[in-house]
This record gives sequence, structure tokens and C-alpha cells, in this order.
Amino acid sequence: IQPTGTLLNSWKVVWVVLADDAIEFYKKKTDNSPKGMIPLKDAKLTSPCQDFTKRTLVFKVSTAKNQDHFFQASHLEEREVWVKDIKRALTCLQGGKKFARKSTLIKLPVYLYVLMKDQDSGVKELKVEKDKRLFNHCFTGNNVIDWLISEGKARNRAEGLMLATGLLNEGFLLPAGDVSKDGAEKGAECVFLDQIEALYYFADSGFFCEGYSSDEDVIMKEEFRGAIVKQGCLLKQGHRRKNWKVRKFILRDDPAYIHYYDATKGEDDPLGSIHLRGSVVTAVEYVPDSKRQEVDGNLFEIITSDEVHYYLQAATADERKDWIKAIQSVAKMGK
Repeated sequence: IQPTGTLLNSWKVVWVVLADDAIEFYKKKTDNSPKGMIPLKDAKLTSPCQDFTKRTLVFKVSTAKNQDHFFQASHLEEREVWVKDIKRALTCLQGGKKFARKSTLIKLPVYLYVLMKDQDSGVKELKVEKDKRLFNHCFTGNNVIDWLISEGKARNRAEGLMLATGLLNEGFLLPAGDVSKDGAEKGAECVFLDQIEALYYFADSGFFCEGYSSDEDVIMKEEFRGAIVKQGCLLKQGHRRKNWKVRKFILRDDPAYIHYYDATKGEDDPLGSIHLRGSVVTAVEYVPDSKRQEVDGNLFEIITSDEVHYYLQAATADERKDWIKAIQSVAKMGK
């Protein structure tokens, strides 16, 4: 969000909630109180917003006090959904009605997720052996429904399923294993399964899956499970010394990760990984803390949901365009 009038024109990834009369934004999805609030009474919406020639998918909310707030979506469909709902909220306010989005985004309290993760009284994370694989830091679907009922959050299993499906749709809970993934991905709607065979895990947990055979144990972290979408070499700026080095990047989907490696060595041991779910990627013309003569042209930036910034440079303009398009697609579709 970039408010007009500030000295720092910086973009940050935030968790945004559309209420009936305001837009609230949080530093993290699990925060209990917002960092700020934008009142919608007598506000104006501009989409698409052309104030930034180098940024796409931007829309602007101008308050009654002429304060401009800019938002950049991660993909076109996301922007269109937000614009549509904000327009409805503004129309409701003008007509004296109360806006209510038919989605779990507003109705699901964030504190429910926090309670579920409590180490003492929340849903217990287990180590489950299934189909020659060992799932760590996960739990079963029926355990989630049992917990919701026992804690008084749901009156019955049907109501518990509605809550759990909402948490799944909003990305608080993620499917692990074939049974739960079929429920989440194969039907017209993402469905949570009240079954002992269906496994799930918390979005920010230490979940990983170990595959093994009779010959040898093979550790396979969940983030490496996805199919390779794109790979190649890019210049990357270091986070500490801010120097630029050539790295080999491998982009995977479902889950959405990009790993980077020492280009002179093999692919067995990555130097690092970037979780792309909820991230924003955009072309940039310069990089903060970098001298102009060090690197110039074909730059792009990835901002993760945790507000970590990665600056990369492609060899050509077309290559930069291809990388941005591929990363945006994976960030949108992947888990």
C-alpha cells in the first residue's frame, strides 16, 4: 500500500480485509489488529490506475479527505474481484445499506486459526505414515472437526465442515496427501474432508513429507514435489552484502516455490528457496542500495507474503517478461 503524501514510495505486501465500511490491512494474516484502516464513506475507486507506468494491476482508492491509497494485485483475476467487491461496498454505503461479501474472507475470524495452532490447546500436529510416506507436522480432517466441536466453535460436524472449508479456501489450512488434495482440487469447489484418511497442515508450519523405499531412505521436502515450470540463470542481489551473482533458478508449481543454486555446482543442495504463494512480482527500473554501474536493465522484483524483497536481473527484456509471467502464474495457482 502506498499512501499519497508519504516520503517513502515503498510497496509492501499486506493482508487486506474488506469490511462493510472500510478497508483494513494487516501486516500478517494471523494478526489480531490491523495496521491501518481506509474509510470507504464517500471514497472513489479508480481501476485500472495509470499513475505508475512500470507497475501493472494497480487500482486506487481515494478517500473523502483526498488521500490516495494504491493497491497492486498479484494477477488480473484478483484485481477484478477486489474492484468488483469494493464497488459494491461503495454502492451499499451510498444507499445506506450494509455490504456483506458472500465469502469466508470476512466471516472467518483470524483468531480461530491462532487458537487452532496453540501448542497446548490447539489441534495436535502428528507424524502419520501412509502409502510408504511419512507426513510430519500434519493432522487428519476428522481431528479438525472434533476440535472445532470440543472448543465450542461449531455446534455439529456440518457446521465444523463449513468453518474448516473456509480455512482451507483462505489458505490457512493446506492439503497433504492424495485424499485431501483430491477434495481440494478436483471438484468445482474446494472441499474439506471430515475423514481420518484426509491429511492437512498449517500454512506456516514445518510440514514436510518423507518418502522411502526398501533400498534406502529418501528425504523429499514438500516444496520440491511440484513439477518444474521454468529454469535458467539470473543475476540475484544478495541480502547482506548487496552484491550480484549468477544463480540458477528452478521454478516449481503446487507448491509454488522457486529455488536458486550455485550455477557452477549441481542441483542437490539449493542455496535458498522463495515461497511464491501470495507474492507479487513486477518489473523495476532500479534497485535500492545498488550502484547504477553495477547492474542496469531487465530488472524485476519478487515481494513475498512475508515482505521479503528479492531483486533479479534477466539477460534480455523478453526473458524478464517470460520469468515474470511464469512466476505470476505459479503464485496464483500454486499452494
